[in-house]
Amino acid sequence: MIGTAEQHIKAPSLDFDIHPLLQKRWSPLAFSEERMSEEQLQELFEAARWAASANNEQPWQYVYALRGTDGFNQIWEGLLPGNQIWANSAAALVVSLYRKNFQRNDQPNPWAMHDVGMANAQLVLQATHRDIYTHMMAGFDRNKLHQTLALDGQAEIMAVMALGYLGEDTDLPEKYQARERSKRQRLSIHEFTKAL
Repeated sequence: MIGTAEQHIKAPSLDFDIHPLLQKRWSPLAFSEERMSEEQLQELFEAARWAASANNEQPWQYVYALRGTDGFNQIWEGLLPGNQIWANSAAALVVSLYRKNFQRNDQPNPWAMHDVGMANAQLVLQATHRDIYTHMMAGFDRNKLHQTLALDGQAEIMAVMALGYLGEDTDLPEKYQARERSKRQRLSIHEFTKAL
């Protein structure tokens, strides 16, 4: 854990020095009751807006809702039960989407998923800069969310994000507390790189 003011932030075990913002980013399950404003969310979308994309297509789209709104409940209902347990305390839920085809010629965009990943990463780092934490989720009912969001055939869901300020792990159900306190693990660099 890092410091007393950030006692819940799990520090990574590094082989090389990386930017403190990258060290600070992790995916908590425990969120506090502190709310986020519309303006705070718009700042995060501004960071996503400036991500690189193939042919400057910017294929990303975001549907979001703040806790306490009908929209939040609608997105939350599209999550799988294991995520619903903890995501209900997030300050906001954000669905990240991408357009499958280029807008300029309606041809398939094979880089769309990569580009929305770039936008998501910038959103997450800007959030981390503001002490807002994010947890990306793949555990959602794709068909249910497609219907809830009234998506057309061009839009595809990439992930659902829970965003908010760090809470106490003791507020989580017991089986999630150990996960919240567990050591951060990653493959070593030599396991995913190869020099030619």
